[in-house]
Parts: sequence; C-alpha cells; structure tokens
Amino acid sequence: MGKGYGGMGNMGGMNMNNLMKQAQQMQRKMAEMQEELAGRRYEATSGGGAVKAVVSGKKVLESIEIERDVVDPDDVEMLQDLILTAVNEAIRQEEEASQAEMGRLTGGAGLPF
Repeated sequence: MGKGYGGMGNMGGMNMNNLMKQAQQMQRKMAEMQEELAGRRYEATSGGGAVKAVVSGKKVLESIEIERDVVDPDDVEMLQDLILTAVNEAIRQEEEASQAEMGRLTGGAGLPF
C-alpha cells in the first residue's frame, strides 16, 4: 500500500498541502478583513436627525448626540425610543456590512467567522 493520506501516495499529500495552504491564506485574509471592519464606524439617526448614534465595527457604541429641543422631561419615553432606534440601526448597519464583506471573501460558502 502506498504511503501518504488514505493510500493515495504522494498525490494525496500534495492535495492536502495545497488545501492547507489555501486554508491558511483564507484565515489570514479573514483576519485582515475583521481588523479592517473593526476600524469602521456606522452612523444612524432617528427622529429626523434629533438623535445620532455611532457604533464601531466591534459593535461598541462610541457616541450619541441628542438635539437639545428633543429633550422633554414630560416625554422621556419618546427620547428613549429615539435612542434605541438610532443605536439599533447603527448596529444593524455594522452587521450587514460585516456579513457582506465576509460573504464576499468566502465566496458565499457559509463559513463561520
């Protein structure tokens, strides 16, 4: 019986080496893409621009701006809703961009990242 992987002799070993090299290249590209995505910023507004949220590519809320005239002590719930809407939209944008970029990198193979 031949030496190598599964009795395939040298041919199997070469294919395995190529596969390993491709996997390492993919892993390196994914790490670079994740680093690039982490450095991006995603901005969303609500209430016609009354509230603006900025989220990093790591899904960290980096800043929130609230227009002074939207702050009404008698309607705190409205302000809370505006904040939630802006933050959630910024996070959604980050997730969508991340999935699109990783999908492009993996060729839609559905690989976890």
